[in-house]
Amino acid sequence: MAMPPDPRTRAFARVIGPFVAIVSVIAVFRMPEITATAFLDAFFQNPVLVWIAGATLVLFGILILAQHPVWSSAPAVGISLFGWILLARGIALLTVPQAYERIVLTLANVTGLRIGAGLLAIIGIWLASVGWRTPPASRP
Repeated sequence: MAMPPDPRTRAFARVIGPFVAIVSVIAVFRMPEITATAFLDAFFQNPVLVWIAGATLVLFGILILAQHPVWSSAPAVGISLFGWILLARGIALLTVPQAYERIVLTLANVTGLRIGAGLLAIIGIWLASVGWRTPPASRP
């Protein structure tokens, strides 16, 4: 029988899971709007907005990594990897925004992004279930 997830993993899964699921599902339906060149250009042409987004990603990445140093289960690995991804993306936005913009514009394919967002939604739902599901009672 599998052990219940670490309490920190459950706490982070309760927040990260629904966030990833909700944002990903909305992204699937709004994909043409949010991948439009005008939308991406407006974001990347505003250095203050890029800086704030990068700094916020760094902050939340460090927060997750500092408060969740757990790699003992699949959900724990997913949460820790999420923290590392946020940190890496934030550092990239702060240090090389032009390169980041080129990569985003290259990958801004609606079909591919919809598939990716759909997979993220599934991962988010899975993490939410890990966080919100009542763990089995421990046996003596």
